[in-house]
Amino acid sequence: MRLGIIIETKEPEKAWNAFRFAVAAQSKGHQVKVFLMGEAVECQNVSHERYDVVNQMSRFSDDGGTILACGTCLKSRNMSSTELCPCQPCPIV
Repeated sequence: MRLGIIIETKEPEKAWNAFRFAVAAQSKGHQVKVFLMGEAVECQNVSHERYDVVNQMSRFSDDGGTILACGTCLKSRNMSSTELCPCQPCPIV
């Protein structure tokens, strides 16, 4: 199965759970892509003692998952594309 997961929050527990789901689905053989939009483009900078979002993002990516970030959302925050989260045009604009 092919799954697309859209994350629109940088709230640690919610983002962490979304990436845990992505990791679990991918480990079962599903093709998974994650698209970050809105404040979720800041997930790579989230630090939390219990919900290690960056670790889950890295685990997902290291296992072959694709993470894309909304270019418009990055630009509005004066952020750039990164290796972990390459910029993509927002499909909604």
